[in-house]
This record gives sequence, structure tokens and C-alpha cells, in this order.
Amino acid sequence: MTIVVDGIRFNVRLDGPETAPVLVLSNSLSSNLAMWEPQMAAFSQRYRVLRYDQRGHGGTQVSPRPFTMDRLADDVVGILDALGIAKAHFCGVSMGGMTGMSLLRRHRHRIDRAVLANTAAQMGPPDLWNQRIRTVRAGGMEAVVHATVERWLTAGFRGSSPEAVAMIRKMILSTPPEGYAACCAAIRDMDQRESIRGVTNPVLVIIGAHDPATTPQAGAIVEAAIPGARALTLDGAHLTNIEQPQAFSQAVMDFLAAMP
Repeated sequence: MTIVVDGIRFNVRLDGPETAPVLVLSNSLSSNLAMWEPQMAAFSQRYRVLRYDQRGHGGTQVSPRPFTMDRLADDVVGILDALGIAKAHFCGVSMGGMTGMSLLRRHRHRIDRAVLANTAAQMGPPDLWNQRIRTVRAGGMEAVVHATVERWLTAGFRGSSPEAVAMIRKMILSTPPEGYAACCAAIRDMDQRESIRGVTNPVLVIIGAHDPATTPQAGAIVEAAIPGARALTLDGAHLTNIEQPQAFSQAVMDFLAAMP
């Protein structure tokens, strides 16, 4: 379905029982809601799963103006409002986890429990992001797809799972370069290291043991900053939900179902 928030047409999908608790899934940079397919069989049995494509990704419109990470969080609330959903669980990977941190800072009353996976509260240096922006504007997504896949997945997984690699390459290549560039700028300008110290929601931080993008050290910073947060390390690189789908899904469901 299409939902308009802040003048942007968002691609949104709902799966699972209509009366079940809502779980929002938020995608990483240069991916789309298809990245969650390995989780859907498990999640949709227990939850009303709300997936959406971030601005300028998948089937969602490219923003005509720059935006911040806070705007990405406000997009989630706009989608919830449009669907009449008062409160939901949240799970985001990478940029989705960054969106989740902003949600927990700005709209904590709309979120129950949150899983922040393979993410960071700040990612520098700015020149890295400026270079990626210049690269895709000059050469399109083809110019970054190889390096992105190498960061996202361990060499062993890439060698043993060609279908998963092909799916990920397809997502990256289908991302509009301007959508990618705008989100790169939002990540470049983000620093939530201090502000997340005020988060009060229950939080699980999932870390990839071999993640070269949002490193284990970056995940540990998020865990240490959020009062009461737990952390779990999985044997994978940046997309642990793809490399370790069963372990990822079980960890998320166990955390969401845990007693306070």
C-alpha cells in the first residue's frame, strides 16, 4: 500500500494477524523491505508486521529536499498515525537502527520494545560519506555495489549463499542514487551518542562479530549509553538477519516477549 507522510509516498506492507501486536521493521541504507524476508515466516505468526521502505529506497519516493535522521524517525510515526496504530515494537538494521534511536528519543511513548541491530550512534568521518555521495552521483549504484556487498556479508557466507548475495545486489542496484545520497547525508550529520542516554524503553542491541561497518565497538557504545540495554553478538558481518536468520529471528522474538 502507499501512505503519504510529509508529502512523500511511502511503500508500506502489513503481514500477520490483524489483532496481533505490531512490529515495525526498518531497512538499512541501500536496501528495501525485502531484506526482512528471512524473518517473515517467524515474525508474522506472532506479530502484525509493518514493513516500509525508507525515503528514496525501494518503492518509496525520493525526497526533494535534504533531511535528518530525526525526519526518518518522524516518518515512522506518520505511518503509524495513518494506520491508526498507537504503539508498536520496533526492529531496525543499520540505518534502521539509527532511525530507531531517534524514535526512542523523540517518540518513546509510541514504541514499546526496540531492537537496534548492526548500528551505531555516530558514524564518521564526514569525508567518507561525502565521497560515497560523489561516487553514486557520478557512477550510480553500480559504483558502490561490490564494496557494499563485501562489507555486509562475510566472505564465507558470500561463497556459500549465492542466492542471498544476488538478492542483496539486486536491492542495492535498484536503490535510486539520489535516495542513497540523501540518506548518506543524514547519517553523516547524525550524532546520537549523548542523546540516547535518556532512552527509557527496553532495548536489545544486536552486534555482528565481524561487522566492518558498524563495528562491535560501535554496538558496545550504544549498549553502554542506553540504560538497561542488553546486547547480543551474532556470528556475521553487517546483515546478521541475512547471515544468521534463525538466530536473529529467535533473539528478537525472545526479547519482545520477555516479561518486564
